[in-house]
Parts: sequence; C-alpha cells; structure tokens
Amino acid sequence: MIFAIGLACLAAGALIGFAAHQAAEKKKYKNARTSAETVLVETKRKAEQTKREIVAEGKEEVHRMRQEFERDTKERRAEIQRAEKRLDQKEENLDKKLDNVSRKEDELRNREIQIQEKANRVAARENELVDKLEQIARLTREEAKAQLLAQVETEAQHQIGIRLKVLEEKAKREADKTAQDIIATAIQRCGVEFTSDAVVTAVAIPSDEMKGRIIGREGRNIRTFETLTGVDLIVDDSPEVVTLSSFDPVRREVARVSLERLVADGRIHPTRIEEIIAKAEKDVQEQVLETADAALMEVGVKNMNDNLAEILGQLRFRTSYGQNALHHSLEVAHLSGILAAELGVDQALAARAGLLHDIGKAVDFKIEGPHAQIGANLAKRYGEDPVVINAIAAHHEEEEAKTIYAVIVAAADAISAARPGARRESLEAYVKRLEQLEEIAKGFEGVGKAFAIQAGREVRVVVEPSVTDDGAMQKLAYDIARRIEAEMRYPGQIKVTLVRETRAVDYAK
Repeated sequence: MIFAIGLACLAAGALIGFAAHQAAEKKKYKNARTSAETVLVETKRKAEQTKREIVAEGKEEVHRMRQEFERDTKERRAEIQRAEKRLDQKEENLDKKLDNVSRKEDELRNREIQIQEKANRVAARENELVDKLEQIARLTREEAKAQLLAQVETEAQHQIGIRLKVLEEKAKREADKTAQDIIATAIQRCGVEFTSDAVVTAVAIPSDEMKGRIIGREGRNIRTFETLTGVDLIVDDSPEVVTLSSFDPVRREVARVSLERLVADGRIHPTRIEEIIAKAEKDVQEQVLETADAALMEVGVKNMNDNLAEILGQLRFRTSYGQNALHHSLEVAHLSGILAAELGVDQALAARAGLLHDIGKAVDFKIEGPHAQIGANLAKRYGEDPVVINAIAAHHEEEEAKTIYAVIVAAADAISAARPGARRESLEAYVKRLEQLEEIAKGFEGVGKAFAIQAGREVRVVVEPSVTDDGAMQKLAYDIARRIEAEMRYPGQIKVTLVRETRAVDYAK
C-alpha cells in the first residue's frame, strides 16, 4: 500500500514536473519567438532603410552620369561642328586653288604657244641672217665653223700655256715648300761625315833598293806574294813606290797591309811573306766585322744575317766615282730614316733599306749584272724583308718601286750623290750628258739653239719668236722638262730656261 502510494506520488511528481517543464519550455519558446519577431521586425526596418538609401544613392549616381554624358555629348557635338566648319573652309580654299591652277595652266599654255611662235620666227630670221652672212662672207657654215675652230684652238693654246704657267707656279710654291722643308730637315740632321778616301793602290817604300828585295831572287818573293794575295804587284820605274792591282778591294787591302808590314819588317822571303799575309787576312777580316758592327749600331739596324753584315763591312774598301761606298750607304741610311720620319712611315725599315741599297757593290766584280739587282738577290738570299729587297732593286729603276720605302731610298741616294763634292764623273760621261741634254731641247719645234750650262744643271733654250708666242712658252718648257726626265739619268735636278726675244735692227745713214 505504501509502495503503491509511493508510486502514485512519484507519478504525480513526474507529471507535475513534466507539466512544469512544459510550461517553462512554452514560456521560453514564447519568449524566443517574441525576440525573433522583434529582431525580424528590426531587420526588416533596417533593410528597408538601407534599400531606401541605396536607391537614393543610385538615383544620384544615375543623375550625375546622365549630366556627364550630356556634357560630353554637347562638347563632342561642338567639336564635330568646328571640324565640319574647318573642312568646309578647306574645301572652299581648295576649290579656289584649283580655279587658280586651271587659270595659270591656261595662261602657261597660251605663253608656250606664243613662245613657240616667237622661236619659229627667230629660227626663220636666223636662217635668213645666216644666208645673208654666207652671201656677204662668201663662206658656207661649215667653212666658217672650221675657221672659228682654228681661231679658238690658237687662242686656247695661248690660254692653256698661261693657265699652265699659273697652275704650275702655284703647285710649285705649295709643293716646293713642303719638299724643301722635308729635304732641308733631312740634310741638316744628317751628320755623316764625308771623306773621299780612294782605294789605296800604291804603297810607298823607303828606297828603290827595297824594290829588289820585294822581287827577290829570280822573282820568288813577288810570285809568292801575288799567289797568296791574288793581287798583281807592279814594280816599275816610279820612284819609291810600288802599285797593287786587283778588282777585289778586300784582297787589295790585305795586300797593302801585308806589303807595308813586310817593308817595315825588312825580312822579305816566302816564309815570312806567308806569315804576314795570313796575319793580315785575319786582321782585315776582323776590321771588316768591326766596321759592319759599327755601321749597324750607328744606324740602329738589328737582327741582320752575319754573312750579309760581313758583305756590308767590305764596302769600306769600295769606292764609286771617288765616293766611299760605306760612307755613302750610311749617309743614305740616315737620310732615308729622316725622310721616313717626316712622312710618317717606319723609320727603322727605311734606314735598313738605305744602308743595304748598295750592298751589291761589294761583290759586283764577282757576279755579272747591275749592282742593284745583285744586292737585291743577296738580301733575298739572306732573308731580308721584301720591302727592303724591292727598295734595293728599285733605287736605280731596274725594278718598279712597289712601296714608299723604295721611293724614299731612291730620293736619299740622289741627295747623297748629288751633293757638291760627293762624286766625280768621268769627262767622257759628262760631255755625253751635256750633248744629250742639248739634243733633247733642240728636238722641239720652234727651238733655235740650246746650251747646257752650270755643269749640266741648267739648259738655256733660245726660242724663235716667229714660231711661238709668250703664252705657249710655259707649255714648251714643261714638255722639254718631261722629256729630259723620261730619257736621261742625272743627279739632282735640271733647270729648263726658255728665252724669246724680238730684235729690230736699222741703220742711220
């Protein structure tokens, strides 16, 4: 019973609790719904307010954009109107210009017609005048042209001579100044001392009694001497002197040194002769090498083949027209180097070519041919530069000059050879050169006489006054000078002077 009552109470409590809970849940639900409705109402209110604000802003933006569009449209419409106005003006201007051009074309066409009519009238008038002139002059048009051309040719010849003189004087003033500066500088700076040492061919002896000792018993001493030296020893009637003769300058120098030492020693017999000659050969060889080294050092030439340097040293005993070949080569080397420096090219290469330009003279008695070609072959054999080889071969025009160095060496060689006192010329060659100079001048039409003066440095030409005039004098002088250059070989330069005079003679009775 109690248990039942308890269960009933428990059930009742549960029902009460459930009912209370349901009541509380309903209350919460009601409260939540009320809150939700409140929030929803507030949200709708805010949404409506936001919507109204957005709509208002949109309307304002649309209004603003509409105003900007209307303003842009108005500006573009105004710009288009201005452009249309400008186009209308241009079109109007073009129409006016086209009208002007058409009018000018018509005027030009009318003028052209008028000019053509005038040209026809002038041509007809010209033909009439030509016919009248032919009748008056009794010459056809072709004959008149021939006479006119002959007259123009004569006048042109005169004018050419005058113009040639003016141009030549102008070119000479400009070219001579530069050339004189270069050559004067080269000559002034060339410090090579010149001595005209000739190869010694005579040896002085203290007395004529020494001649017998030189000859020896049955000529054994002189035969030994000539055999060992390769030189002819000439003992003649000349007092206190004996003569050495040989084409080889080195052998002649060995013989000279040996003979002087034998005469000084006094012991002259085959054994002693052999000893002295052997020592003299050694001394002369050393002298040749020392001379070559000194020459190379003086000019500043390096890396030369020993055999070629030895041949260069032998030029010390070689002369040409009384001028020592080695001194001449050194002078040409210095001049070539200076000229090259003035012209802005390789100074060392020019000096090397100048030093070797006459190397062929050291051996020209052994080898046939001109010394320039012999020297070029030697330089080629011993590995010299092709520029140097060409300069050696071309300095006497046996070969064409291929580089400026060949021209420089030829000019330096001419300067050295043409210097007063540098060389001696044989009388026969001198006279022949003067005669050739006069014959060349006399070969021109209008030349009456020609005289070579100043040792062939000038040719004075007397021109017939009736054959030529003053205007053609300069052209004649130019032609004579060019023919002399082409047909003659000479040192320095030759001045061509023309003289033309008219003489009137009468007698008072």
